[in-house]
Amino acid sequence: MGLVVSEGGPSAGGGAQRNRYVDLLRVCAIGVVVLGHWLLVDITYRAGHLSGRDALQYLGWARWLTLVMQVMPVFFVVGGYANAVSWTAHRRRQGVWTDWVRGRMLRLLWPTTVYVVVGVLVLAVARVAGVESHDLDRGGWLVALQLWFLPVYLLLIALTPLMLAAHRRWGLAVPVVMAVVAAGVDAAVLGPRLPLIGFANYLLVWGAMHQWGFAWQDGTLTRPRWRCGALAVTGAVVLIAVLAWGLFPIDMIGTGARMGNTSPPSIALLAFAAVQTGLLLAAEPILARVFASPSRWRLVSRLNRTVMIVYLWHMVPVIIVAVALYPTGVMPQPTIGSVAWMVTRMIWVALLVLVLVPLTAVLMWAHRPLRLLPEGLGAAGWWSPILVLCGLAAMVPALARLAISGFAPDGHLPGLVLVIYACGLLAAFCSGRPPSQDRSPATPPSRTAG
Repeated sequence: MGLVVSEGGPSAGGGAQRNRYVDLLRVCAIGVVVLGHWLLVDITYRAGHLSGRDALQYLGWARWLTLVMQVMPVFFVVGGYANAVSWTAHRRRQGVWTDWVRGRMLRLLWPTTVYVVVGVLVLAVARVAGVESHDLDRGGWLVALQLWFLPVYLLLIALTPLMLAAHRRWGLAVPVVMAVVAAGVDAAVLGPRLPLIGFANYLLVWGAMHQWGFAWQDGTLTRPRWRCGALAVTGAVVLIAVLAWGLFPIDMIGTGARMGNTSPPSIALLAFAAVQTGLLLAAEPILARVFASPSRWRLVSRLNRTVMIVYLWHMVPVIIVAVALYPTGVMPQPTIGSVAWMVTRMIWVALLVLVLVPLTAVLMWAHRPLRLLPEGLGAAGWWSPILVLCGLAAMVPALARLAISGFAPDGHLPGLVLVIYACGLLAAFCSGRPPSQDRSPATPPSRTAG
């Protein structure tokens, strides 16, 4: 039995039950994401230039660690759970697709917009101050790479009503079909070398995990509990098979391989996610009891409120500490993989924590006005879903481009991309104010998930 607590008030959707294990998984996952990014970025300062390297490309043995460090599937599974709860409650109140999608999107996009604006302004000032294009390019990319999650997740939000209806009709057959199609996409990429087809797997692979969240929420995947084990075993068999055949690398985090597992996501990543999801859901009754204590739950609840901010801003301390300590020679630059490098990793993480904690506290305070923003502007009408779709069509590629190229590609601000993003945000916001505010929390990784 999951650990649940009644969510009173309007956000609860009329007595909905909140599964605390969802929040626990989200908090633990964001901790692993932050720690992984911090440990794997190796900063160098040579010939007057700061640069960052992916340590995994130099540590062959560490690639097995990606089996522990890859936790993005958790966000999509948790996101599916939260979206199923939220959409069901919204429909119970006779709500429509436009209001729900707009509300869920904006709760993610307002803090994202703040982050993008601040990032662009800082880089613009740095450019005026004479910072070289190479440094602007690398720094702008480093603090924008985590935005990749948002375009995928926004599309899954928009598709939730359709995909949840499919789940209620066909159950676990839906993610099975998505997995088979994803395998076909991989075959097309590996065989005829059709790389553009691979982009379909962003929705197929991550979307299959989102479907597992639906199945978790209504008990399809957890009642009886042995189904979690069956999911894990099936995933393990598929994963071992594709790795043994040499079709995909062991790395579950991108390391620059020609055929990786994340860009685009592969069937190997989906199989890995099946193992991870099955084990985590099988452990739910045990971990739920561990965190049944009110004091432990309060800690998880407080941390859960910071998830979106931490996800967006956790690479900023990397820039701050790197600029402060590497050019001055305070931070040593030992060879990657050496004992000295291992020791400096611990010091490095400690310094980043010292920066992130107060930064998060300040940002939590600064973001309070965002809670007062309405979930739409203007009168709703037949045009409302069109505006929401236009907003999605603009923001999804704009966010994807920012994640790929950063905030300052080649040292120049991406003006056109930013204008497209702003127009998309404005279109979604002006699609009409809902008759009643749906205050159920959105998902990321945001205060809710995924």
